[in-house]
Amino acid sequence: MDLDLKGKSVIITGGGSNIGRAITLGFAKEGANITIADIDPGQAEKVAEEARKLGASGAQVVKTDVTDYDSVGKMVNAAREKYGRIDVLVNNVGWDRLMFFTKTTPDLWEQIIKINFVGVLNCTKQVLDTMIDQNEGAIISISSDASRQGEPTEAVYGGMKAAVNSFMKTIAKENGRFGIRCNVVCPGITVSESPEELGEKSMWSTKDVDFSEDQLAKVAKLMPLKKIGRPGDIAGAVLYFASNKVAGHATGQILSVSGGYSMIG
Repeated sequence: MDLDLKGKSVIITGGGSNIGRAITLGFAKEGANITIADIDPGQAEKVAEEARKLGASGAQVVKTDVTDYDSVGKMVNAAREKYGRIDVLVNNVGWDRLMFFTKTTPDLWEQIIKINFVGVLNCTKQVLDTMIDQNEGAIISISSDASRQGEPTEAVYGGMKAAVNSFMKTIAKENGRFGIRCNVVCPGITVSESPEELGEKSMWSTKDVDFSEDQLAKVAKLMPLKKIGRPGDIAGAVLYFASNKVAGHATGQILSVSGGYSMIG
């Protein structure tokens, strides 16, 4: 189905690895103009090259630290200057260290808060003026099912993702009059098909989130769909929300894409 995304200017934060990579390649297949905003430009450029081969109208990489407001501003300007406008922002960047809250420290809290929440604030603020001037735009933030019902070892992360959910609803209400739609996708456990899909700076490249095949099989048995999520599952939901053609009347929504792990109305 044609989602009418060809030629659209799309920013994807963390678009070089895991879920972000799948989202980037999904937009590429639709013929979008893509800006990959990533702290790891080497990994992001590999994905940009894949995107060009898959049919992206354009693909550029801008090294970006989403926790730095000025860095985000430069990235947004680069996207606007190259493609003339900004149609879609995907707030994909996320990061965590899995441990019980009693084992965490204030320094770790600050890092999790900056990456998972302040990064969303920075990117959303920096694109809104352009989208308001256009009287059109779509913002999709990647949250987590941990935001909806809590998850052991993800206390601060889950809290920040819950903040993202609430923030996006408010932005949707404030800016719907400008034709701007804002929605959230909540993955459950989502594992890449191969290590090559991960950058060195991805949280999934660290040992504390490295699941064995036996562990993944046990998790799959607990899911109503009896399978583990893959990055492409999340990308499909993002493409849906990005498309005015199929989701033009959807805003302020939180969609769990987790194999049925969460079934919150």
